[in-house]
This record gives sequence, structure tokens and C-alpha cells, in this order.
Amino acid sequence: MQPEDTCPCGLDAVAGAVDTHPTSARPLLVTRLSTLAFVESAVGDALFDPRTRQNAVMVGRFAPSPTGELHLGNLRTALVAWLAARSSGRRFLVRMEDLDRVTSSERHELRQLADLATIGLDWDGEVVRQSDRFDLYRAEIERLRVDGRVYPCFCTRREIRDEIDAAALAPHVHLPDRAYPGTCRDLSVDEQAQRRADGRQPALRLRTDGEVIEFADRVHGLTRGAVDDVVLARADGVPAYNLAVVVDDADQGVTQVTRGDDLLTSTPRQILLQRLLGAPTPEYVHVPLILGEDEQRLAKRHGAVTLGDLRSQGLTVTDVLGAMARSLNLAAPGEIVTVDRLVDRFDPSRLPKTASYLSDLQR
Repeated sequence: MQPEDTCPCGLDAVAGAVDTHPTSARPLLVTRLSTLAFVESAVGDALFDPRTRQNAVMVGRFAPSPTGELHLGNLRTALVAWLAARSSGRRFLVRMEDLDRVTSSERHELRQLADLATIGLDWDGEVVRQSDRFDLYRAEIERLRVDGRVYPCFCTRREIRDEIDAAALAPHVHLPDRAYPGTCRDLSVDEQAQRRADGRQPALRLRTDGEVIEFADRVHGLTRGAVDDVVLARADGVPAYNLAVVVDDADQGVTQVTRGDDLLTSTPRQILLQRLLGAPTPEYVHVPLILGEDEQRLAKRHGAVTLGDLRSQGLTVTDVLGAMARSLNLAAPGEIVTVDRLVDRFDPSRLPKTASYLSDLQR
């Protein structure tokens, strides 16, 4: 698919291609696991071998949150996810991580899908939305509860922050930075009842055992991290991101997760959840972010950061695609590229290991 300066499938076309109705029935996670068990044994260095390109079982994905337009960093991550999937013969899925219904909207979703199509990215099957899958997440939380891995947490964010700050002088060596200190971990039944009587609604947390997880990332290499008692469901009953993403990836048969490296430290938590739920661990490709000159992640305050912004300034889609490709070490200065050309030359070992800056892409 070639990028065009005029989107070949505008918002109306994208809207027509997206299923707007909740799926009435989802396969249980446990039924997916027997199908996926053999896939894990095939995952490894051979994934980018051309000989695997016809393996239709393998799946990559891009999973944005529809809370606004995609900025250049999001688009670049989507491009890498698409290239990593297509260059290794995978199907490519798009999933909307819209757990927060207050900030998510269909308008943002349609705009994001249109931008993906505009730069030449396609996807397989219907777009899946996390907001349609709460029953699936709750079923998996119940499995963890039966196994004794769930406990209620009545702490407010401020209380947790204060506890963490108070413990800063005596840090736990094996816990990640700013880890939950375990305040509610060993509350008695009476103590839990008193907090409920006081009007506190609990979140649900995973009871961990000090696990330290090691995994190989295709960009950052061997990575090691500890796991704290991560939230599984918020106090309002909404399932938490780390649980939802693990369940979704297993249910959809995802064998490759490509995303920004701001989520690198979340990966040990997700791998532990995969193991507890009997799900296979996919390959990980964590892409360095694009930062503003203030060293912060891209946001509206940085000026022209979306595809629409850049096009309104006179840049073409080809210009934007070329800038992203150069920042990924996939194109030479001044080279005109298409996504099809980039597929043929994609190699994760060429990707940068440090952040890029918006000013570098604007040159």
C-alpha cells in the first residue's frame, strides 16, 4: 500500500471498515492457550528469518489509546510495529485500549485509524476494543483470586505516594522504582471490613512473591526487572492496563508486541501475569521515544506533532514517512521511501537504542 498526500480512505471509509458493535461472544483465554502453546516454541531468533514469512499463525499488533490524535512518536511506533509484523510474515492487528471511557472517544479512534491508513499501514480483521471485553478480564481476575493471588487495596494515590516517599531512605532492593509498598497486603478480614464500612472501595492487586523477571528485547537486549503488587482492577471496577493487555494478547494470539520503550519497565509485570495465567510470552520490541527539546514525551505544547499539523505546514505524507524512516536508521538523508520498500529492508538490529528529538525529524 502506497502512502498518498490525500488519504485514500478518509474518516467515512475507515468508519465503514470498523465494527462498532460489541462482540457478543469471545473465546475464553484458556481455550486459546492450547492453540498457542506450540507457537511459543517457534518464537525466537528465527522470527525475522525470511523462511518464516508464510507462517500465518504469528501475529503482531498496534494498540493505541483513542484519547487524542496520534502524534509523530505514536505514528513511528505504529510504523515499526507494522514493519516488524509484515517483514516476518505476521498478521497485523489494531486494538483500541479504551479502558478509560471518560477520555476515549470514537472520534479519536476514527482519526487514528485514518492516519494509519494515510501513511500506508493496513491491518487484518476487525479493530478490537478493550471496552467490549470487561467480562473476559474479570474472569481472569477471578482465576487469580481462586489461586490466592488477589487482595483488596484501600489506599488512595496520595497515601501510596506518601508511603513510597517515607520508605525512600530504606529502599527495597528487589522492587522497581516507586513500587507499591504493600500497605494493604496483609490486612485482616476485620480491617478490610472496617475500611469498607468507612466508605472505601478497594482496588484489586496481584499478590507477588518478589519475582524478578528476565527477558530479551529486540532493541534493548537482555532486560531484568522486579515485580511489585500491580493493580488488576481499579476501585471503580475498571480492569487495569497490565491485566487487560496480557489477556488481550493471549486471546488474540499475539506473538510480537511492539510499543514505546516507556513501557519497558511494565514488561516484567506482564510476563509474570502471563505465567500465572498460563499464557505464552510474545517477542518484545520496545521502540525509543521521540522527545521534545525539553526532554519530555511529545505533547501539544511541542507544536506541530500530529500528521495533520505537519501536512498543514506544507509537508507531504512522503516527507513525514521519510523523516520517520531516517530516525529509525531505515532510510538515507533525502531518500524517498514507501512502506513496501521499508518492509524489504527492515531489521530490528538497525533501530536506535536511544530517544530521538522532534527537531531532528523536522529537518
